[in-house]
Amino acid sequence: MFEQTFKNIDDILHKDAGCGSELDYVEQTSWILFLKYLDDLEKDKETAALLSGKTYERIIESKFRWITWAAPKLKNGNVDHNAMTGDDLVDFVNSELFPYLKKFKGSAENAIPLNTKLVKFSQN
Repeated sequence: MFEQTFKNIDDILHKDAGCGSELDYVEQTSWILFLKYLDDLEKDKETAALLSGKTYERIIESKFRWITWAAPKLKNGNVDHNAMTGDDLVDFVNSELFPYLKKFKGSAENAIPLNTKLVKFSQN
């Protein structure tokens, strides 16, 4: 089911300038897939919290959620055909998304690294 989708992603990334092999873009592909998974997981957590009368605070800011930049939809559920594509999307990912994600590394002594947050998150 997803095999062709992954092949299409690989083909597009492999054609990108500077990508000599699959290893050149494995890290980026992993991050992209992780963000999709995280967005779905957070949506499930948010729904569960809502059903139990609780509130849920997302780990990733709205602007950087998968559904916001990779697969945006209109309020009626249809695909947003005016969403970022091409160079605009690449620029967003490179100049905004990845720098945002790097902030989770935790430069302050008391900062909680993203991997620690995710372990706590997945246990709830």
